[in-house]
Order: sequence, then structure tokens, then C-alpha cells
Amino acid sequence: MHNGYTIAEKILGQHSHKKVQAGDIAVCDIDFCFSQDGTSELVIDSFFSLGKDKVFDRHKFCITIDHSAPSPRQSISNIHQKLRKFSQEQGTLLFDVGCGICHQLIPEAGFILPGNLVLGADSHTCTYGALNAFACGFGSTDIAIALATGKNWFKGEFRP
Repeated sequence: MHNGYTIAEKILGQHSHKKVQAGDIAVCDIDFCFSQDGTSELVIDSFFSLGKDKVFDRHKFCITIDHSAPSPRQSISNIHQKLRKFSQEQGTLLFDVGCGICHQLIPEAGFILPGNLVLGADSHTCTYGALNAFACGFGSTDIAIALATGKNWFKGEFRP
């Protein structure tokens, strides 16, 4: 017997355009996704390996340079330049060195709202659950899929 839906089931159901319960596979529309300087290079490389040249919606993605900032060495500076170039070419938002930490910047900029489905290439993405969003950390290749299609898939057992 089903006793109602959890907040996760409600959000995933809304974003998959069907009713879902724990254990179902849900292919969902993404409201926002992001990566940071430690994960973005693989996101970008994976995105281009999919044969894509434009992100699905430039307003639904950002990169933050906040983990190795300021850059401690030339190799990291080269990565930062690659991220800046990608953001400029795609027209996506970039929070550059000194802007702040991604998990503070993104909500403050208004990208996280109650009921949103948010993916981040960072393990602390789940903190947006405090804003009543379904938010979870994904691998860089999964973020690349979301960048290319605007969707990703979910399956899980939601434990009380």
C-alpha cells in the first residue's frame, strides 16, 4: 500500500512528467547543473566527446573556479583558462576566482528554487536540499550528458 509520495518522488515525478515511486527509473528534465574547477575539465572533454558543440541551455549551467583559487601552479592555470574559454564560447555563466564558493554563489544568484532538480559535479551539491530542491552530486560524465540533453536518469530506493 502506498501512503503518499516523498518530496524526492514528487520532484522526480514532476520533472519526468509521470508518477514515480522508489525503485522506478525516471528520465528527468534538469533545472540547473554546474561543475567546479576540479571537475569541469572532464565535463568539457566528455561533452565534446558526445559530438556536441552547444550546451542544451546556456542559462541552466555554470562553472565556478573556487577549489584551486588562486591557481597554485601553471597546470591548474591552464585548466582555468580552458574553463573560461568554454564558458565564453558557450555563453554560460562563469564564477571566476574570487567570486566565492559554488555552494553559496549558486543559490544566492537565484539558480536554486524549491522543487528544482539540480545536478552538480561536486559531492556537496546535496546541501541544496535545505532549499527544498532535489539536488545531488553526479560524476563529470553524467554532467556532460545533462549539458548535451537537458536530461538525466535516476533510480533509487528512498529510505525513511
